[in-house]
Amino acid sequence: MTSRLLPPAGPARGLATAQLVNSLGDGAFLVTSALYFSRVVGLPATRIGLGLTLAWAVGALAGVPLGQLADRRGPRTVAVLLAAATGASVASFLFVRGFLPFVLAACCYATAQTGLSAARQALLSALVDRGDRTRVLAHLQSTLNAGLAVGAAFGGVALHYGTRTAYLAVFALDAVAFLFCALALMRLPHVPPRPVVPGGGPRFAVLRDRPYAVITFLNTLLLLRMPLISLAVPLWTVTRTDAPGWLVSALLVLNTGAVMLFQVRTASAVRDLPSARRTVARGGVLMLASCAAFALSAAGASPWAAVGVLLVAGGLQVAGEMMQSAGAWQIGFDLAPADQQGQYQGFFGMGVPLARMLGPLLLTALVIDWGVPGWLVLGALFLGAGLALGPAVRWAERSNSALVAAG
Repeated sequence: MTSRLLPPAGPARGLATAQLVNSLGDGAFLVTSALYFSRVVGLPATRIGLGLTLAWAVGALAGVPLGQLADRRGPRTVAVLLAAATGASVASFLFVRGFLPFVLAACCYATAQTGLSAARQALLSALVDRGDRTRVLAHLQSTLNAGLAVGAAFGGVALHYGTRTAYLAVFALDAVAFLFCALALMRLPHVPPRPVVPGGGPRFAVLRDRPYAVITFLNTLLLLRMPLISLAVPLWTVTRTDAPGWLVSALLVLNTGAVMLFQVRTASAVRDLPSARRTVARGGVLMLASCAAFALSAAGASPWAAVGVLLVAGGLQVAGEMMQSAGAWQIGFDLAPADQQGQYQGFFGMGVPLARMLGPLLLTALVIDWGVPGWLVLGALFLGAGLALGPAVRWAERSNSALVAAG
């Protein structure tokens, strides 16, 4: 099990250690935060949703400038500072008593999280050989899921007691976890800043890279799988099928466990851009099949038939997810200039907050409100985005070749 989760000794293992530590705290935070703000702080659900939407919108906009800061000041230095800033923003939730402080704290949290992701990607790019990056990222994803699962169990204990003290203990745990994450990142080798070359182009070059922008947009569509498994599937299961409610938990365990066990093996098939394009396209096919199976689960044959169909759908979904993730990692790194990885990873990483921000509204409208036709439209969207990434990547390769030739 350890070999599946942790990469070989060296900088990659240090990155995995930092990932594991902060995901333990995040797992506990994610399962308790909404209920804390609702039950303890007293915020209405609509205001919690509005505040989080605003926060992730701000976080999405912050990714590129913070990534560019990592390029110019050194990714390890910036990653350490942003890990500490994330811990401080989580600690600030301990003092939230109203809507405006909640929005401000959430904006700080989302900004620091988005910037930390960009800085860590730039750090990984500098410390890990190009041919090993996708494999290392697969290890990090496995480590992330393991930490989230254990952290969620701690959060479950807090939910069981349901007291203010229990919730605050979870927030304190997450804040401390990010401080330990900062310490783990500090132990990694120093990466010097990228020097600014006079006349070397615009400050935020990624904003003018049209092929990369198209690829980021298509990857954002693929990232709708995140609110799919965390929001749409649970709602669909309990409102539109005859399956028992406990299956929601089983599907989440299936997803988390499969990524822990098989993400590294899935990523081993991705070695370069051609294999990345093929893997993402195959993932799109599996996502279409998964959406069709989820739609079929509402046929109403029997509760156990619904359970079987939903488990098949969940298995297809996580297989497609792992393929899309592995291919996207390779694409996002290989098409970014070596001296601008921070800002490019910040831009590419915008897909995560955008999917978190827009996905719930889109998926509930498609799947919950529209039903079976909505599932088929969603599956076609996943397939279309996966297939379209191939031509977009080839466009980016031609564009990069032209720039090199012109230079």
